[in-house]
Amino acid sequence: MVIKGWLVAAVAALSACSLPETSPVSRTRHVADATYAADITPDATLSVVSSNTEGILVWDLQTQQQRFQLSHGDPSVNVVATVHVAADGSYMVSAERSTFALWNLTTGDPEGFWRIDESSVRDVAVANGGVGLLVGRGNGKVMYFEPGTGRRLEFLGHQEKINSVDLSPNGHYALTGGNDYTAYLWDTRSGQVIHPFHHSSRVTKVVLDDKGRYAFTADSKRDARIWNVQTGEPISTLRYLQRQKIFSSAVFSDDGKYLLTGSPSRRISLWEVSSGKEVAEWKVAPKNGSQPPSAVVYAVAFRGENQIMSESSSGFAEVWAIP
Repeated sequence: MVIKGWLVAAVAALSACSLPETSPVSRTRHVADATYAADITPDATLSVVSSNTEGILVWDLQTQQQRFQLSHGDPSVNVVATVHVAADGSYMVSAERSTFALWNLTTGDPEGFWRIDESSVRDVAVANGGVGLLVGRGNGKVMYFEPGTGRRLEFLGHQEKINSVDLSPNGHYALTGGNDYTAYLWDTRSGQVIHPFHHSSRVTKVVLDDKGRYAFTADSKRDARIWNVQTGEPISTLRYLQRQKIFSSAVFSDDGKYLLTGSPSRRISLWEVSSGKEVAEWKVAPKNGSQPPSAVVYAVAFRGENQIMSESSSGFAEVWAIP
């Protein structure tokens, strides 16, 4: 998951709508200093956090013990701004501006480093077992790559910069969104578009439901929608009062009833999929020294039936109770 420069600029505007401070069930510091990116497995058992001075940290969320410390080079000058963990927690992909790496999260070993010279890496995703990687780039191209076979496919459907990508657990389907006001659901085996999802401004966040039911796409203004991936028809539009709401993370519940989102304004929101209605909201701890108090919610996950988890730029993993 990655936070772009325009998200930082949006924080002040979004903070204008005040939300009272909320108290977590627990709060554990995972990073001593600034955090660049994070991801949490859907079952909330593992998280990966990219720190500016400690490299990439892999945490066991059941024991709150650090499992691995990884790095593209010198961890004290880490610039990895994008990480994504496979749905089964087996592999992780991390990316800097011009390089990306695949990691085995059972052993902590890297299974490949690759460089892209043509254009900058904007977002990445990995399938279960590390069988496929998805790389969105600044030139509008999206690459699907299979490390085991060497197979590579370039998707050329977008006309402008890519902002967000996601990949189905089996690696067969990709969801990509960019500055061309469009998100595409496409088949990584053929490169064929299955459904286009059109917006009125830049598509800034896309997420696929791991069960193959829904897609979530959001733009840079106030249009955030949940779609039926089988028919391509909209199910609901998220309902909120703000003139602009940016999303930095999102995940669907296992039962398909809810969507959980994080934003660059410290907010976590729980939405009803069928109606788009917001049913609960939380506010993560701010980053030390930030004025006004701010934090980007990089990752969210459901933790059983009654709790959720978050990782944010504050460096904390926080557990929250669902009302």
